[in-house]
Order: sequence, then structure tokens, then C-alpha cells
Amino acid sequence: MFKRILIANRGEIAIRVIRTCREMGIESVAVYSDADRNALHTRLADSSHNIGPPPAIQSYLDQDKIVDIAQKAGAEAIHPGYGFLAENPMFAEKCERAGIVFIGPTSKALAKSGDKVESRRIAKKARIPVTPGSDGSVRSETEAIRVAEEIGFPIILKASAGGGGISMAIVRSLEELPSSLKVAKSSSLSSFGSDEMFIEKYLKPARHIEFQILADSDGRVIHLGERECSIQRRFQKLIEESPSPIVDKKMRKKVGGLAVRAAKATGYLNAGTMEFLHHEGKFYFNEINARLQVEHPVTEFVTGIDLVQQQMHIAAGEPLTLKQKDIKLKGWSMECRINAENPYENFLPSPGRIESYNMPSSPEVRVDSGVEAGSEVPTYYDPLFAKVIVWAGSRDEAIKMMQHALAKMMIGGIETNIPFHLELLGNERFRRGDIDTGLVEDSGIIERLRKEGEKRTHEERLAAAAVAAFLFQMPEEMRRFSRRKLDITGFDTLSPWTRAGRREQLKKRMNADEIQF
Repeated sequence: MFKRILIANRGEIAIRVIRTCREMGIESVAVYSDADRNALHTRLADSSHNIGPPPAIQSYLDQDKIVDIAQKAGAEAIHPGYGFLAENPMFAEKCERAGIVFIGPTSKALAKSGDKVESRRIAKKARIPVTPGSDGSVRSETEAIRVAEEIGFPIILKASAGGGGISMAIVRSLEELPSSLKVAKSSSLSSFGSDEMFIEKYLKPARHIEFQILADSDGRVIHLGERECSIQRRFQKLIEESPSPIVDKKMRKKVGGLAVRAAKATGYLNAGTMEFLHHEGKFYFNEINARLQVEHPVTEFVTGIDLVQQQMHIAAGEPLTLKQKDIKLKGWSMECRINAENPYENFLPSPGRIESYNMPSSPEVRVDSGVEAGSEVPTYYDPLFAKVIVWAGSRDEAIKMMQHALAKMMIGGIETNIPFHLELLGNERFRRGDIDTGLVEDSGIIERLRKEGEKRTHEERLAAAAVAAFLFQMPEEMRRFSRRKLDITGFDTLSPWTRAGRREQLKKRMNADEIQF
């Protein structure tokens, strides 16, 4: 086993990996950008190294600098977490050439699985059903039109090198196709360095169901059951659970077998996820996520298996000690992603300083978090800063436990998407398990929260205006005293967006530039 591992990531996933390193007696090496100089993961690791300015391209995506630090720090392996360089075959190859173990697939397997067009081709060759669509990348607008007319609208445009919902576009008519294709290609080029796009039939209603797999270097592959990931907004997952409400033992064995076959066909190594769409009673292969998933804790809860620990054993060349018959799913697990976003303002990002932070705690509630009171949520990276995961004996109990856990969370200083989660957990369709990838949009939850936000903003503005008017009627000495009172009685816990909005409103209404919140 390794003695020292560098973690090429930040936030909650870096801390997640650090925790397993400690449990296994492995020294952890963190890297951090200037924006993360005081971040929690830099202080929890055994050693930390600065890798540059805040923009990811100059820090967490700087492959040469990360490999160089790993060599100087004496790290034998690099864990990439998820995002950033986790699915970059060039980075995996750099590690291999430098004699450093990349904790993930080999660069060759990563090139096959990370390329969505190539992984579709391999799946079809392995006789695994795939979503109807183009056989490869579409090279021109004319070809795109031909494929779209063959499979019928609506269609979805996807980036061959993409992932995470980026550069995807639903196209509902021939008239929309040219402009949508142009925008998607441009987005893909700027995000992934490639403008290759392919086309799939847009299936609706559909469920997003994925299977966790483990594969060792001797060719042994097993699956650890499924995760239901249908609760999404703009292709971004928000709530995940395991098992899926619709997958029974027979179906799990059948589709799990397809996932194992897809992994073997790509020569896959380490932990990974095979994604499927379930539409009108049939499963279609969607793509491979060649890394540890954000939602991996729900699988850990129902199987009792530490996936990061398994990753490290496999990366160290050890054979899988688990067999398929050893995998038993017990109970129900659910995860809510906690993002620094304001659901009352159409999920506007809410970066800033976290003034207060209290998390729920019990044996059945796990919080994977990258922050604490006093932490900054920077503008440069993903808004995800924590995950709440619960376990219970049944789905109903898991929903109630999650509602209780979220209600107990106290986060001051920034806005979060917790109100959205609570609203969705109370939705009747969700509670029945009658879910699909369109539920969030169809339920009207986002629109209701937006209207509630407008109402709240209006009331806050009236209250702020009333306070301002009251202050202006006071003698100067009393006004200063009241301002000091406001500074220490709660206004500092408002988000920067809210404070800025209130300042602007007050300036307009009262011409009171000197008022500070």
C-alpha cells in the first residue's frame, strides 16, 4: 500500500479522501490555490502546497505543476477526486510517465470511456442497448439535420468530450437545430477543448439510473447495485438515492450484468459508474463516468463498503477481495447536495463568507463537507460545498430523516438550496417514487420558490426602507448608535447579494448613501 498520496482536488471531496487516508495510515498531501489558502482541506492534510492563482486553469487544472509537486513531496500516487482532472487521459498519462500511480482507470481506458462517442460505439459492439442517435460525431449541420430527421425530434446535443451537463442542449424542432448546434459546439470548445458533438434521441419521461462498478487489474469486475439520480435541474443532479424505487432483484441482476459487460469491453480499471436511461420499461446505456461520483456515499451506506478504500487497494495492484455474491444492499440511503445558490432567485450563485455553520449529527446522518464557520465559498469553483447523506430502513423513513436533518442545518452568511430540497422532499410524486428527469421542471417548484422570493424581497425592501426612514428622523447621535446595533444584531449574516440589493434600493428611495449594512 502507498505511504503518501497527493489529492489533486479541493473542498468536500479532498476532505473525504483525506479521511480514508488517515484510516489507512497513509499520509495525505493537499494542493490549494490562492483562493483556498485558508480552506479546511489545506489544514486537515498532513502537508499542503500552493499551486497558483484562483482560476482553475492556473491551479487545479495545471497538470505539470501538480505532477511536479507530487514528485517533490514524495507522493507515490495521485487521487483526482471528481471534476477537474479526474477524467483527463492526458493527465493520467503524465502520471504514468512520471512513475506516479493515477488512482483511477489507465490513460488508455480513460481515453475510451471518457470519449462519449467511443464509449457508445464500444457498448453497441458489446450488444448493450444504447439510446438511438448518431453513430459518431456529426461533422456538419447537414449531417445533424439528417440524423435528427431519422430519429425524430426532440433530440439532445451532447459534447463528445463533455460531462456534467455542460454543452448539452435539447432541440425540439428543425428550426432550432442550426443555432443550438452552433452554441453547443462553441461551449464544448471552450469547456473541453473540442467542438465534437453527437446526437441522441431525447427520451422523456426517463429515469437516470446508474450502476457502481469496481474493476481490478486482473480483469475481475463486480457491480455494487444502482443509484437513482433522476432528480436533476438543467442536467445537474440534486438528490440521489440507493436503491432505485423501480429496480427489483431480477432487474438489478440483469442491468448490473450489462454494466459489468460495458466495463470489461472498455478494459476498465478501478471504481466507475455505468449510466443508463430507463424509458418505457427499457434500459439504454448512456455513458461511463470514469471516476468516483459525487453521490458515491449512498452506495457506501447501503453496501457498507468504503469506495475510496477500494480505489486505493486496486490502484496499489491488489486483487478485489469482494465477489458479486458478497454484495448485499441493506436499507435505503439518500443524498442532498448543498450548494451555495439562492433558490428564491432562480438559483443565483451565493458566494461569500460562512458566518455560522451547524450540521446535524447522528449514526444515520453523514455530512461530507468542505467548510466550517468562517470559511469562504469562492466564486471560482463549483457551488457544491457539502452533502447530507442519510440511511434508514425504508425509503419513507429515509425521506423523513432527510427532512429532519436539513431542518436542523444552520448556515449563516450565504444562501443555500436547502429550501428547494425541503420543498421537493414534500412533493407527493417524489414521495411515491414516481420520479423522472423532468420532475423538477414539471412540478413547478422552482417557479413557486421564485415567486416566494419576489414576495420576500418586496417585504424586506419595505422593512429596510422603514428602518432607514426611522433612522433619518433620529438625531445624529442616536443614528450612529443604531447603526452599531444593526452591525451586531444579524444584518452581517445576510448574503452579499441581499446586502447589495438592499443598498441599491435604499439609495434610490432615500438618497441615503451613507447608510451601511
